[in-house]
Amino acid sequence: MTPALAEKFDRLRSILRGCGSVLVAYSGGVDSALVAAAASLELKEKALACIGVSPSYPAREMRHAIDVAKQMNIAYRVVNTEEHLDPRYAANPANRCYFCKSELHDRLMEIAVSEGWGAVCDGVHADDATDHRHGIAAAREHGVRSPLAEAGITKAEVRELARELNLPAWDKPAMACLSSRVPHGTPITPELLRQIETAEDALVELGFEQFRVRHHGQVARIEIPPEDFEKAMHHREEIVAALRAAGYEFVALDLAGFRSGSLSRSPDVVQLQISTAPQRAG
Repeated sequence: MTPALAEKFDRLRSILRGCGSVLVAYSGGVDSALVAAAASLELKEKALACIGVSPSYPAREMRHAIDVAKQMNIAYRVVNTEEHLDPRYAANPANRCYFCKSELHDRLMEIAVSEGWGAVCDGVHADDATDHRHGIAAAREHGVRSPLAEAGITKAEVRELARELNLPAWDKPAMACLSSRVPHGTPITPELLRQIETAEDALVELGFEQFRVRHHGQVARIEIPPEDFEKAMHHREEIVAALRAAGYEFVALDLAGFRSGSLSRSPDVVQLQISTAPQRAG
């Protein structure tokens, strides 16, 4: 660890120590895992990682989060959230994340107040300001602290620190919530999220690690890194069968490859359909 990074890590520990006791909004991703691990090291039993569970959070991600917490001796609690019952969230507007994070932080703040926790913290880091602005706005309105950002720790530094701490999640690909697979304006329902989760679980079973299954009605648009294209072709029939079983009629491989947040950009990609459905006239 470089002296500069060691100084930032000391700053992170000081920030957490100054909170007295903390609840950490913990998803199992590397960012929140680092905050939870550092809080546990610094505050011991005065740190608690809270896993927000709802239809938008894949069950496999919850299992991973719990496994990481157990391996690192981090105290954790599952907290059920119900953002899907909020019509503002379900309408899937461009600021959907605001309503999701507001629900999560409402629940965490209720726990903090009723049980006397000093602060609620999240895993927002110094590079997150523009990519997650709606979620960050909700956090700020609720008084949530972002120790990584306060310490000036970037995403690359998060991974380096996580590796230094032997966190199992140090190299885990980012995995946004399932609702991020749905174009804005398409209503979010638990049934739709389960369909996407089932489709993505099939890719996990086939050994893919970085991916998204984007929902476009009857079409599932798969995003994977270009270096995995050959693997996808090798498993073409299995992928098609699994995604049809999940409820999609057509399966497409996005030639632009994997990229986070692609549904928030203009539709400027070329797609390669790999469905084996018979061609229809017209």
